[in-house]
Amino acid sequence: MNGATGRAIGGAAESGPDGSDPGLRAIMRERRQLVNLAYRLLGSLADAEDVVQETYARWYAMSREQQEAIEAPGGWLTRVASRICLDLLGSARARRERYVGEWIPEPLPDRTEWTSGRSAGTAVDPADRVTLDESINMAFLVVLESMTPAERVAFILHDVFRYSFAEVAEIVGRTPAACRQLASSARRRIRASRVPVTPPRRRADLVRDFKQAWEAKDIDALIGLLDPEATTVADGGGLVSAELRPVRGAEPIARYLAQLRGRVPDLAILVRTVNGQPGLVTQQGGVTDTVMAFDIAGDRIVRIWAVRNPEKLRPWTTG
Repeated sequence: MNGATGRAIGGAAESGPDGSDPGLRAIMRERRQLVNLAYRLLGSLADAEDVVQETYARWYAMSREQQEAIEAPGGWLTRVASRICLDLLGSARARRERYVGEWIPEPLPDRTEWTSGRSAGTAVDPADRVTLDESINMAFLVVLESMTPAERVAFILHDVFRYSFAEVAEIVGRTPAACRQLASSARRRIRASRVPVTPPRRRADLVRDFKQAWEAKDIDALIGLLDPEATTVADGGGLVSAELRPVRGAEPIARYLAQLRGRVPDLAILVRTVNGQPGLVTQQGGVTDTVMAFDIAGDRIVRIWAVRNPEKLRPWTTG
């Protein structure tokens, strides 16, 4: 998955033996890459879908002659989608200031759950699935939120999708040298936020142990699993109840969770894959109401992100 995919596609081709247009098929094959790009840039699947829809609308608004004049349609689509994202990122900070409580990127389920999910009442197209890799975990996305729009676009396009700085410069509207500096600044932010790597099996064990301690309302066990300076951030978007400010410290977090469990005794707590890593989902009456992602350093949980905003939980609604 990188920029070379889009740039390798040439102009429109002759119709295939079944009467279909190979050029059209090539254009539609770019959809998955565009969703992947837009989600990483925006942290919102809903916004990413809107960006991709707008990108294709601009393509189809051109005449056939204009389309055939574009040597690499895939590259054209990526440039347009990136510019739309850049514009949206520029206005996102103002929108976040009006957001009720904390804003957390939209969590994504495992592929096996994604394919059985629903998006706005319709089956999710497998081609729209976001590839889950290290550039999609919640900790990474949260750091991206601290970057300027230009830093974020330059870093994602170059370091994740392997576009050259000359190509990035065309999209961002700056010189290649300036884009190189933007990406370098973004890398420093990423490095500064990194915690000691915990093996995948240990991560899974910690999340499982956390689930069991929470179910048992075992405050001491919860405190033992949390870093003393741990932080929990919740996102309700003003649509459902959620703490408007982060909860800090192992004991306050443990007591808060135990109290929550006591208020909702029928709360189902399930281990699920969240953005490619072990996480938890809570359900009431079989309906998912919270998705929790974890940042783990060594043998302790250092951050918990709890997404409760129902508008961000669409991919988690099954049936």
